[in-house]
Amino acid sequence: MNDLSGKTALITGAAGGIGLEIAKHMAVAGANVAIADLNLDGAQKAAQEIGDKAMAVAMDVTNEVQVNQGVADVVAKFGTVDVLVSNAGIQIISPIESYAYSDWKKMLAIHLDGAFLTTKACLPHMYANGGGSVIYMGSAHSHEASPLKSAYVTAKHGLLGLSRTLAKEGGKKNVRSYVVCPGFVKTPLVEKQIPEQAKELGISEEEVVSRVMLGNTVDGIFTTVDDVARMCTYLAAFPTAALTGQSFLLSHGWSMK
Repeated sequence: MNDLSGKTALITGAAGGIGLEIAKHMAVAGANVAIADLNLDGAQKAAQEIGDKAMAVAMDVTNEVQVNQGVADVVAKFGTVDVLVSNAGIQIISPIESYAYSDWKKMLAIHLDGAFLTTKACLPHMYANGGGSVIYMGSAHSHEASPLKSAYVTAKHGLLGLSRTLAKEGGKKNVRSYVVCPGFVKTPLVEKQIPEQAKELGISEEEVVSRVMLGNTVDGIFTTVDDVARMCTYLAAFPTAALTGQSFLLSHGWSMK
């Protein structure tokens, strides 16, 4: 049973999509949840939807001052942080030769710098409180590569290294780390890619979905936000370090390791 009673979870990028679904699942499992997002209005609406166990936090995960203040606000309200889900992310697609350096830096900053800064801010509280769990939102692209996604693939691969290092450093202090690696989840982030990829690859939008996104799945089905939220909640509640440092593919067979 996934029991998070008495725990506090901080989820970044949680005003909508995967992050919001994770927050809802963790609240049902008994956790206090902090909805951290660049969009404070959206975070507040999400927190109101969840109820008294939730709070909204304004957070640009690339801004160290905002990250530190946001974590401090969560600790002030709920006492500590037991679970961090580093979920904030974006997507920008382009061939390498025309990929804007500013876009490259933005992608790595949100996915990697954000994961590092939130981890760094939460760890002292986890260590002081006897342990915790850090869950990084990777991707099937943490293990695979696709055209047009050089920065995304690089960032998602990088999360594996951060998670494994944290597993080694945090083990003696009962902090576990994981990378959850979804396949294509039909959120606005993915829906935005469909026409973009169709244009870049010179194929129809239907072909992007059937060939690129779902062609290698075993059932032709998108990974769902529920799939991802269930896995994150399961890992947050897992009672030992047996799984620490591991990554978990949720891709309906699109990628298998």
